[in-house]
Amino acid sequence: MAFTVQQIAAAIDAQAHGNVDLVVERVAEPAMAGPDDLALLTNPKFADGLAKGQAKVALLWDGADWQGMGLEAAITAKRGRFAMSGLSRMMDPGQGYPEGIHPTALIDETASLGEGVSVGPYAVVGANVQIGARSVIGPFCHIGADTRLGEDTMLRDHVSIGARVTIGDRFWAQPGARIGADGLSFVTPEASGVEKARASLGDQGDVTEQAWARIHSLGAVTIGNDVEIGANSCVDYGTVRDTKIGNGCKIDNLVHVAHNVVVGNDCLFAGLVGIAGSTRIGNNVVLGGQVGVTDNTTIGDNVIAGGGSKLMSKVAPGQVVLGYPAVKMETNLEMYKALRRLPRLAKQFADLQKTVSKLGFKS
Repeated sequence: MAFTVQQIAAAIDAQAHGNVDLVVERVAEPAMAGPDDLALLTNPKFADGLAKGQAKVALLWDGADWQGMGLEAAITAKRGRFAMSGLSRMMDPGQGYPEGIHPTALIDETASLGEGVSVGPYAVVGANVQIGARSVIGPFCHIGADTRLGEDTMLRDHVSIGARVTIGDRFWAQPGARIGADGLSFVTPEASGVEKARASLGDQGDVTEQAWARIHSLGAVTIGNDVEIGANSCVDYGTVRDTKIGNGCKIDNLVHVAHNVVVGNDCLFAGLVGIAGSTRIGNNVVLGGQVGVTDNTTIGDNVIAGGGSKLMSKVAPGQVVLGYPAVKMETNLEMYKALRRLPRLAKQFADLQKTVSKLGFKS
């Protein structure tokens, strides 16, 4: 894909300088950029890398001295990383999926496909499925009966969506995403050791062997508009009501959203996040990598949880938390500093004991 410097700048709402008719074919890091590449250099501390490459044009920070860098042209943006969003969209070559319906695809005769829908090799589309216009269903995908996908859906290969799922417009799912798995809902004939331990905070009572009975998932999954689900992530069915994910949420790889969870709008979950059942998460919540959230709790709007945190109880709106169990970040840092001082304090205490002992005092 080739664009002029002027075309790129206009598309990403940035400023073009110098030879604006220069044609760019690819995007590259400064040290690896060739003469037909646009070097990405939005942070001044990486400027030395530009001299190692052959770039004639670069995407630079606002106010950069592009002529002093020996460039023939430049694009400057007030927020370089945001500019990369539009730039990467322009330059993305896509997955090379062919248009139209592949002859190996299995599409139920009752399914309804909107205008311009593409279905890849060996994909399966179930009964009464509705797929919105311009959607792409990649190879080996499976869409269960009575599911509805909005317009401009993009399913990469091996995505599976269960029956009765409802998803809005502009949904993206990376390879191996699973929407609509049964939740971990099992019960024993009598109160289990887990239930007793939870109620007593540690005592499971007399241990008796019991078999687990399945509680079937009668709910489905509802996902809003502009949602993205990462590779090998799972969103479980609700037990009775739907599991819900709001508009604009971005979910990374290997994330698990359990049964009955309700997620607000514009949340961001990094890799390996796990959210236990029946938890409610507000709007604009950010969960770092490997964050775990306990079941049946509430996370308020605009909460940020640092990587590895374990949210064991309700978190008030606007808090920034860290640790296991998660506490306010400033509190966690003070706790960590105190923990690091423990060996020194223990030695000091032992030295004081020896001193007291030598003076003849008994402890």
